[in-house]
Amino acid sequence: MKIKFLIPLIIFVVVCGFLIIGLNLDPKKVPSPLINKPIPSFTLNQLINSEKKFTNRDLLGKVWLLNIWASWCPSCRDEHPFLMEIAKNNSIPIIGLNWKDDKKTAINVLKKTGNPYQFSIFDPNNKVGIDFGVYGAPESFIIDKKGIIRYKHIGPLNSKTWYNQLLPIIKQYQQIN
Repeated sequence: MKIKFLIPLIIFVVVCGFLIIGLNLDPKKVPSPLINKPIPSFTLNQLINSEKKFTNRDLLGKVWLLNIWASWCPSCRDEHPFLMEIAKNNSIPIIGLNWKDDKKTAINVLKKTGNPYQFSIFDPNNKVGIDFGVYGAPESFIIDKKGIIRYKHIGPLNSKTWYNQLLPIIKQYQQIN
């Protein structure tokens, strides 16, 4: 008789245990299943030069930083000055993926705050974002010369993450032929 009353209590304790563990995990450390896999196939228009298309094949031959951003994203605004600094150093080409955004607003933001991107591609309906596994902005991907995703960073870039995490990976893949 007492076992019938203990079973719900045991189930409750186990569920609470999983909940506590889950709440203590860092969402920025969610591993991407795309790491060490080719970038998804896509063709998108550029944001500013909308008559120009950009495809996944255009990423071949160089190590790139693909930065997912949006004009409505507060963390993207926080990250923007640091991206401008990276762009000045020319350590890596930065391509923007303007994500789930209003085109006119996005262009105005870049005109007002500066444009760290060689160019941005425009993904208003999240078609490419879904293929990359984007679930929030900003996110950044390091893509090697062969079009393989080597690293994914969730959240805004700053000098600490840049110098301690991303730049060593970028230098490593820039040295590989």
